[in-house]
Amino acid sequence: MLKIKNQFIIGFFTLVLVGCHNSSQTPSELKSPDTVIGEQKTVAIKASAVPKNILINNVQIFNGKDQLTMIGNVLVIGKLISKISAVPIVAPDSIKVEVIDGKGKFLMPGLIDNHVHLAINTMSQMDLLKPEITSEKLDEFTRVEGEKMLLRGFTTIRDLGGPVFTVKKDFDKGTFPGPRIYPSGAMVSQTSGHGDARLPNEKSRRWGGEVSRAELMGVGFIADGVPEVLTATRENLRSGATQIKVMAGGGAATAYDPLDVTQYTLEELKAAVTAAEDWGTYVTVHAYTPRAVKRSIEAGVKCIEHGQLLDVETIKLLASKGIFLSLQALDEAPPTAPQNVREKKHKVIEGTDNAYKWAKKYKVKLLWGTDYLFEPKNGPKQSTDILKLQAWLSPYEILKQLTYDNAQVFKLSGERNPYQAGKLGEISEGAYADMILVDGDPMKDIKLVADYENKFMLIVKDGIVYKNTIK
Repeated sequence: MLKIKNQFIIGFFTLVLVGCHNSSQTPSELKSPDTVIGEQKTVAIKASAVPKNILINNVQIFNGKDQLTMIGNVLVIGKLISKISAVPIVAPDSIKVEVIDGKGKFLMPGLIDNHVHLAINTMSQMDLLKPEITSEKLDEFTRVEGEKMLLRGFTTIRDLGGPVFTVKKDFDKGTFPGPRIYPSGAMVSQTSGHGDARLPNEKSRRWGGEVSRAELMGVGFIADGVPEVLTATRENLRSGATQIKVMAGGGAATAYDPLDVTQYTLEELKAAVTAAEDWGTYVTVHAYTPRAVKRSIEAGVKCIEHGQLLDVETIKLLASKGIFLSLQALDEAPPTAPQNVREKKHKVIEGTDNAYKWAKKYKVKLLWGTDYLFEPKNGPKQSTDILKLQAWLSPYEILKQLTYDNAQVFKLSGERNPYQAGKLGEISEGAYADMILVDGDPMKDIKLVADYENKFMLIVKDGIVYKNTIK
């Protein structure tokens, strides 16, 4: 267990990491998961791990792809959508079916967040350093946040850094309610990279230090040189990673790696890509700048996280090669953050408008995510952040991006994809029964998807009803 002696240094480090992620409060005594995570109350969900057969009648169906909707009926058998029809559906006599009258409401696919840190957003950096936070305790917090995320309508997430393998299995089995997870495992970072989460007084393990707390907890791996990058990548794959997350450039939210720097050599990036491809999956990278992104593309990376500082030339390169760009509309750092962090964050935010406009103009494969890290009280913003997309996208384009478009990147996981029984991000025959019934038409008023507590009348994941207020 990490022994921490210098409390002043801990406080300084926490201010740097937490302050930059919009937390203006000093971390207090660690409380129960329900009081630490977000402001919303946890709803106790009693759901069977075995899906029921459901017939949802009389709903306005948005299939995730097409702008035109249809009034129809949806039959769910087990975890999958069995039949969709504009005429009444007669369920087979051999099965028992729960009938739900949709009353003409808007039925859409479950939401997808493509950049989540489910475990390490449940507490502050300070809390994660506390000796009493074991892996089991962190899992407890993560399950609570997973339940809240599901009740916000997010039925699938791509986790891009943190220990979620155990919780993922719990959600998949139905032992606890939560979204399906595409996990990356520990973020792979070079020494001094964006994922080097050591305290200022912690020496490298190469120079007399010990393995860092973040590495022990599965938050990130510090790997230098081809052999270590291969080992870090393979360790994550061994644990069940569906894709690998590598830090390829500087960060806005950290004090020690400048925003402009390029991280990892071409050979190191190629090593991660090769190891991932040997397992039939892919690498996605944290990168803002053209230099970092171009090197990543040369190495064979299939997805870029962030990219707000890209130029037109690099955006066109992404489009021509069919590489995904996972963008976020971030907030300014709070006044409590160090000046260099505030300046870096502002620069990223300034570049967001061009990144979205150019990505849309040149038809880049665009994804959406939130990327909250060590800021538990911002959990409910996952829904309201959707509304920022109105600056660049129509309501239809927003809904399509949060459902069908976001699901396309999952195909890159190949045989490492744990959810191959059905399609995701759409309402179609043979798709997973992940659905939301909305009171109102978000095609006309996108703000409805942000008001999940009042406007989401039915939430179904894997054929299991987790919320139903339409009865």
